[in-house]
Amino acid sequence: MAGQKYILLFPYYITSSGFVAAPCVEYLARDPNNVITIACRGIEKAQKLASGFPGVLSASVDVSNEAELDAAIAQNDVVISLIPYTHHAQVIKSAIKSKKHVVTTSYVSPAMLELDQACKDAGIICLNEVGLDPGIDHFYALKTINEVHNAGGKITSFLSYCGGLPAPENSNNPLGYKFSWSARGVLLALLNNAKYWEDGKIVEIPGSELMNSAKPIYIYPAFALVGYPNRDSTNYKERYNIPEAQTILRGTLRYQGFPQFVKALVDIGFLNSENQAILSASNTEPLSWKDLTANLLNSPSSSAAELLEIIKTKISTNDAELRSRILSGVKWLGILSDSIQVKKAGTYLDTLCARLEDLMQYEAGERDMVILQHKFEIENKDGSQETRTSTLLDYGIPDGVTSMAKTVGVPCGISTQFILDGKITRTGVLAPMTPDIYEPIMNELLKEGVYCVEETLN
Repeated sequence: MAGQKYILLFPYYITSSGFVAAPCVEYLARDPNNVITIACRGIEKAQKLASGFPGVLSASVDVSNEAELDAAIAQNDVVISLIPYTHHAQVIKSAIKSKKHVVTTSYVSPAMLELDQACKDAGIICLNEVGLDPGIDHFYALKTINEVHNAGGKITSFLSYCGGLPAPENSNNPLGYKFSWSARGVLLALLNNAKYWEDGKIVEIPGSELMNSAKPIYIYPAFALVGYPNRDSTNYKERYNIPEAQTILRGTLRYQGFPQFVKALVDIGFLNSENQAILSASNTEPLSWKDLTANLLNSPSSSAAELLEIIKTKISTNDAELRSRILSGVKWLGILSDSIQVKKAGTYLDTLCARLEDLMQYEAGERDMVILQHKFEIENKDGSQETRTSTLLDYGIPDGVTSMAKTVGVPCGISTQFILDGKITRTGVLAPMTPDIYEPIMNELLKEGVYCVEETLN
């Protein structure tokens, strides 16, 4: 039918939280000219998401099957890829063949960037980093940076922290955290090396010390937040065009106590990702958590009291209260229990993830929270100095749309609509680093109630 626009969406499905793509679909479904098809390898999951939106279609598409992927993309105008980033390059290659646009919320990977010229040659837009982090963080960082530069000023320091967390009243476990995303991905991120600029020098932190680097981050008095650096922040001198900045750090927010508890799990050995015979699926012998912990600690005894004494030696803090909280958390986790059976998942890491996902789901009536803050130290043209902040605080709806899904899905939907409507026209593999891309998306997000509050502190 004339005027219709065809969208193929590959969603990411989280067992505990459902689809994170729903707000994206809801936004795009408002336009009656949009024909949306949800595609998953298992059509039941696609049907589940599509059933919530009248007129939205579902299909079975395996992205690892090149012919199947090519055929599905060729029938649409734009493809939205919300699946793990390792599949994006394959999706883009397929889109290039039929000259179809692509949208993702992921960082631009080297494999994706290699396809930049091919996208330009095909005349297609491949827009990425249009979710929350990355996405909304870029919009408001660049807004202030460009305002300062246009007024003749300089950014001397840029600090940015973002976290997806339970609302304070639902942070009711020793980690102060619940999973709205892959538990494995969350835990593995805690072992990444980090690098950032501080006072004109590059600081590097090995993954083994990342949790020790966490420090209190003040945003609002009501929140006991800590933050730690997130991977490599050094390239943001170029990405944000702030070569003058002496300090640049992008980090992750968690509640107080999270880093120390995670560090204890690392030191005990539970984040080991090597295959273990005792955890093999072929090993059908029942296994209690206490026996698994004894095996991990190489303890000849599986006495809970003796295992606890060994664990005490692995907790590095000298703070008595914090040590007590960590030990209480160990007991809560059930790793010293003789009655709780292990769900064997091959490795200590994946077996721990299965346990954490059992314990740390959002329950009925609970809600999540997203908090983001940029802090800019500025030297104005006249030499005066000031501090500005941009702060986003957003809550999910109990038993409804999570804040994480909304802040990722809505800007993705807006970006897709702008491509369909011809409001974004630059071709190639892109991130929203220029005003012609980020300003319209940011302004439309404001209408959806998603925005940062900007303040000058002095």
